[in-house]
Amino acid sequence: MGCGSCGTGKPNGCKSNGGCSTGGCNRLNVHDWLVNIPFADPDAACKVVEVSFNKGSRKDFFLNNTLQLLEKGEFVTVEGVSGFDLGEISLTGELVRLQLKKREANEFNPEMKKVLRRSNDRDLDTWRHNKSREKEALIRARAISKQLKLNMKISEVEMQADGRKATFFYIADDRVDFRELIKVYAGEFKVKVEMRQIGARQEAAKVGGIGSCGRELCCSTWLSDFKSVNTTAARYQNLSINQTKLSGQCGRLKCCLNYELDTYLDALQHFPENADNLQVARGNAFLIKKDIFKNLMWYVLPDSNKQYPLSIERVRKIKQLNAQGIVPDELEPVEISTNKAKEENENGFVELVGQISLKSLEKNDRRKRQQQGPPNRGNNRGPQQGPPPQNRMGGNNGPGNQQQPPQQRGDRRPENNRGPQQRPPFKGPRK
Repeated sequence: MGCGSCGTGKPNGCKSNGGCSTGGCNRLNVHDWLVNIPFADPDAACKVVEVSFNKGSRKDFFLNNTLQLLEKGEFVTVEGVSGFDLGEISLTGELVRLQLKKREANEFNPEMKKVLRRSNDRDLDTWRHNKSREKEALIRARAISKQLKLNMKISEVEMQADGRKATFFYIADDRVDFRELIKVYAGEFKVKVEMRQIGARQEAAKVGGIGSCGRELCCSTWLSDFKSVNTTAARYQNLSINQTKLSGQCGRLKCCLNYELDTYLDALQHFPENADNLQVARGNAFLIKKDIFKNLMWYVLPDSNKQYPLSIERVRKIKQLNAQGIVPDELEPVEISTNKAKEENENGFVELVGQISLKSLEKNDRRKRQQQGPPNRGNNRGPQQGPPPQNRMGGNNGPGNQQQPPQQRGDRRPENNRGPQQRPPFKGPRK
């Protein structure tokens, strides 16, 4: 985003200073809000750093035993599988200790891999060379799995920085026997093969994209834990059960359905329970929806399609009457005013959203055409063109012009009025 023009003088601009929380520079970026706070005991500082790989799609913790002070945004060379790997430091300091506690990891684990050094030019060149092989390897890996007729999809191929290991991320509905596939991959790419199964949400997080809200996908920017989402969350929020609108790019229900679910559940506690049916003189009224913003409950009667909004107090009163065996005569719905002029006078502003629709514009165009009448097909010169050119004999030279009809007997014209377009008679040469 703006790191290319930052003037901090540090690697990758403002990221190395703990800023850049926009998420555009690096996916799953974290703002280190403790970076500028000094600690009394520097020896008690956390020596574990968080390193991100493949533009933030994968993160891991490494032990920093070197005496060098590593900052966020720097590239470091770490221990890999039978070699080394290269990543970018995404988090340092006390926040790493909080992340370790969240993931139930031990800071003093002796099996934790270590940071070898800051990445030099040779490490970076090797890393870029092996990263350039990933696209070609992905195409070839998909072709091989198709030849072996395996019911799986290769989503991504991640090469280690030294090129000795490759991780193949795949999606499959059922269990896949890929023992033969690993042998073919190892002989084709000359690397150590690791197969890792992911879900549809993880694939969308790796691919990225723009959601229906107009922003980047939550799973590819900040969301790291995927919770289960079901249609019950949509029902509590009075959303229409439309699979197309409720599904994200991964084909599953959107994760944002859980964001406001707790607010709706807290608001629905004030509504009366077991109020799906109300008995009135006209019949049984059935509940169709609950409006938590206006504290209304909408009912419909069997003999009509009209919807009746009732207040919470009125619903409770009708239920008390039904429990006593009393059937009220009417529902007594709440009157909802839809007069926009009244709202304009009370609030002092005009709501411009939705005032003009395409149908109104089409009606205006159709009315204008009817007032103008049918166009003249014989002399279609357009409304802004001038008069047609005339020849010496008084006729029009336009290609679409036609001859005028002869003069009728009922017309009264003087004999000498030959029209402005005719030439005077020839009187002979002047002497």
